[in-house]
Amino acid sequence: MPATSRAETEDNVDLSIIIVSWNVWEQLHNCLASIDEISTAVGSRRFFGPPDQRRSLEVVVVDNGSQDETVSQLPHAFPWVTLIANQANLGFTAGNNQGYAHSRGHAVYFLNPDTVLDNARSGGDSLWTLYAPLLADAEIGLVGPQLRYADDSPQNSCRRYPTTLTGFFESTWLGNLWPGNPWSRRLHMADWQVDFRHDVDWLVGAAMMARRETLESVRMPAYAGPFDEGFFMYSEELDLCRRIKASGRRIVYVPEAMVIHHEGRSSEQVVAARHIHFNTSKVLYYRKVFGPIWAERLRRYLLLEFRWQLLQERVKWLLGHKRELRQARIDAYREVLADGLSPTAG
Repeated sequence: MPATSRAETEDNVDLSIIIVSWNVWEQLHNCLASIDEISTAVGSRRFFGPPDQRRSLEVVVVDNGSQDETVSQLPHAFPWVTLIANQANLGFTAGNNQGYAHSRGHAVYFLNPDTVLDNARSGGDSLWTLYAPLLADAEIGLVGPQLRYADDSPQNSCRRYPTTLTGFFESTWLGNLWPGNPWSRRLHMADWQVDFRHDVDWLVGAAMMARRETLESVRMPAYAGPFDEGFFMYSEELDLCRRIKASGRRIVYVPEAMVIHHEGRSSEQVVAARHIHFNTSKVLYYRKVFGPIWAERLRRYLLLEFRWQLLQERVKWLLGHKRELRQARIDAYREVLADGLSPTAG
């Protein structure tokens, strides 16, 4: 057995992993199994990292009212995981804040349930490979790994801040018409290589690790965690990273640490709600950063897009083309338009 480490002799936790889950037990199981693969139990505690440097670890899963097997199966499959079982879906952002408030780690890893640590291609340990740069440089406040889709194609996760026009061309019908538009390319840092470690403005929130002291320094007094709960889900990581950068800390992309991300497994269960949360969060971010006039311009434009898409789907339905699909989209777009995409906070 290796020599006793600092983490084993002190009553502390070096790293907390927080996972917010909703009806994705199979994916959550795979995620936790990949953590189990590179961590070890010593008594009642869990550790990760090289034998001569290992650090203490805790995993907190916040379940947002799942109707699947998550709550019943998780304690038996992974007894070393702390489960917080909510009766309702509090939202991704509030769930992460709840897990954060319950955690004790000096560093915190916010990890999606539909991710798997790719340990084999991360020097044998994706967790340590990401944690080590954060540990080594006090100026770094937050790090993120290289994300890959299930088919192993790169998933862009490095971003620049949006400009006033980005919201009109990113993940919109107009952006689909002009996929090479300069605003989306700038946002996605298309001019940078995926395997190059570098500082970025912000990182996709599927896998983000940060120092607790950094998160505390930017935490809003109204919330128990670092995220602004005005964002139910989507854009919350952009908002958090902007506050971290404004505090003078660095945000670093670490491609040597790899994570497979099966994107959207929770949100794809509720299409209309996904559209509403995604676009309302864009409007809220615009209001916070660019002001109410630009936020209202974006909101009206997005609603115009949904009206146009609704018209298209109605015509296709009348022509008898895949009527079940068209009706589902018509219902979703109607729900978005009825919502109005008006943020209630921020």
